[in-house]
Parts: sequence; structure tokens; C-alpha cells
Amino acid sequence: MDRSTQIDTFSRFTQVSRETITSLIKYEKILIESNKKLNLIGKTTINDIWNRHFLDSAQVIDFINKNDKTLVDIGSGAGFPGLVISIVAKDKKIPLKIRLIEKSPKKIIFLNKIIHELKLNVSAVNQNIQDEAFKFFEDVFVVRAFKPLPEVLKLIHNKAKNFKKIIIFLGKNGNRDLLQASKNWDIKYKQRMSTTSNDSFLIEINKLEKKQI
Repeated sequence: MDRSTQIDTFSRFTQVSRETITSLIKYEKILIESNKKLNLIGKTTINDIWNRHFLDSAQVIDFINKNDKTLVDIGSGAGFPGLVISIVAKDKKIPLKIRLIEKSPKKIIFLNKIIHELKLNVSAVNQNIQDEAFKFFEDVFVVRAFKPLPEVLKLIHNKAKNFKKIIIFLGKNGNRDLLQASKNWDIKYKQRMSTTSNDSFLIEINKLEKKQI
């Protein structure tokens, strides 16, 4: 799929303004330039940014409602999905405050550059979430291409006591991973197929409790 077709597809699915598309084009330009030094995304996805990264990230906005005030993107990397969610939320006039957690100082510099250029309501925090003292206070958690599902569940369970929902991207082995996780966790969730891949889906977890074994 060529770039113009990807942009048209993104516009059709998200129904965002031309101004927002212009912001994402600016994001794309900075990303491609920064990727030469920082290895933010795989080289094989450079020509598929709008579908593979932008649209894939933007679909999270469908999980957000008016009662969700804060969101944290764990292991944000190049800003997927957190920065894209913020851009789309701004377009939709959703007052969502977003925090990006990233342990790489160089990637934090990149994230802050995008935040500044696009004037987003986002903070980027240089932090290793494995640190014992680190805690979460947000309503919504989103996790994309970070760690295996069991590690993600354990991490959030230990560090966030009052979350409303956890949105996790799962790949072709997602059902197997969920089955494995269900042996140790009582999970209440909704499942939805990915907009960008027939092999992937997203889950929205609303209840997470450790099973007594």
C-alpha cells in the first residue's frame, strides 16, 4: 500500500481533520529522520508508518470514554500508541491527559520533541517501571509491544490499584497467551479484532485479580 493510500485509509477510519493529518505528517517526518540514529522503528516498517504504527495506535481511541481522564503508555518507545492517541484525542476534543513511560533517555528526547512541536497534553517520563518505588495512578493503561502478557499483568497488578481499564495489543499467539495467563489470573475482559491485522487483536481488561492457588 503506497503512502497516499495509507493516509487516505487512516483518514477514513479515524475521521480526523486535515489539520490533524498535517500534524501526523510532521510526526512522520521527525520520526524518519530520528530513526537513522535512534532505531525507533524497524526499517521494514518505514514505508508502512501510517498503517503499521499510526492507524494501529489510533484504534485505541475507540476504547476511551468521557469518564477517562488520564492514560499511561507503558514502554512508549517512539510514541506508539500514546502520542498518536493524544493527537487523535485532541482532534476529537477529548481532554485526556497522557503520560508516556520510557526508560531510554534518547527516546525521551525524541518524544519531547514531538510533544513540543505538536503542542500535546502529554508528559514523557524517563523511568524504568521495574523500579520498586514506581507507582501508577492513571485511569487507563495501554501496552503495545512491551513485554509478555504475564509480565504486564503482574506489573500492573503490583503497581496500580485503582485502574479502570487496561488495553493490551496481542498478536497471533494472543489467545494462547490469554489461556496461559488465565491459569494464574482472574481476568474480566472484552476482545476486539485489530483494524490493521487479521492476526492481531486488542483486549480491554476491567478486572484483574491474582488467583489463589
